[in-house]
Amino acid sequence: MKTLGIIGSGNMATAILGGILNAGLVKPNDVTISDLNQAALDRVKADYGVNTTKDSAEVIKNSDVIIIALKPNVVELVLGQVKEYIDTNKIIVSIAAGKTIASLEGAVGSDKKVIRTMPNTPALVGEGMAGLCKNINVTDEELVEIKGLFEAFGQAEIIPESLMDAVIGVGGSAPAQVFMFIEAMADGGVMAGMPRAQAYKFAAQSVLGSAKMVLETGRHPGDLKDMVCSPAGTSIEAVKVLEEEGLRSAVIKATVASVDKSIEMSK
Repeated sequence: MKTLGIIGSGNMATAILGGILNAGLVKPNDVTISDLNQAALDRVKADYGVNTTKDSAEVIKNSDVIIIALKPNVVELVLGQVKEYIDTNKIIVSIAAGKTIASLEGAVGSDKKVIRTMPNTPALVGEGMAGLCKNINVTDEELVEIKGLFEAFGQAEIIPESLMDAVIGVGGSAPAQVFMFIEAMADGGVMAGMPRAQAYKFAAQSVLGSAKMVLETGRHPGDLKDMVCSPAGTSIEAVKVLEEEGLRSAVIKATVASVDKSIEMSK
């Protein structure tokens, strides 16, 4: 990839930008980012040294790969405004929830290269998770190259578009559930007398370490759970309460609800 463009300069856009620059995948001078908010552009310029503009058409003109980091309700409007500058060599990468490849092609043309992806907010700390799928105009080699960009700030998987709603449920929206779990666990620590800040640290680090064990050992989460639970011990007592209160069922229902909402947004 020679040049990169990003339309939008919100948290996800800057997380993506920071990860890509830190990995050395592109030079700051070869990046152009646009936003209507001049103050936001000034911050991006100061923090990353990239080219900035209020004109999204300039981003398209100056870039080989363009990441569309906008709210879903304005994606098609903005793409329609810059459609004439998108040729068949440029790759359009959307991170907007609910925007299908078909809807993106409707905005830019079915002959254009389009990749749909869904990252999540842990990208802000270099631990994101993203799923990617492409239309028929994007080569496998190009998709792998874009996957490499997203791996600069976490993990990424190539998936069929039919699984994108599931990706949103288990990836895009999932951090909200995890944050609630951390908050609730910390509340329990506070009830036991632990200072609030310390309780958050213990709970968050426990979740981080547990997730790392799943990823790095490759062992089944249930197997790892069994390792913690000694006979008649404290951990199995906690597990018993979670089972009684329906933790598994609640999490499954929440994930499916997120998936269903994604499907509704795609219509």
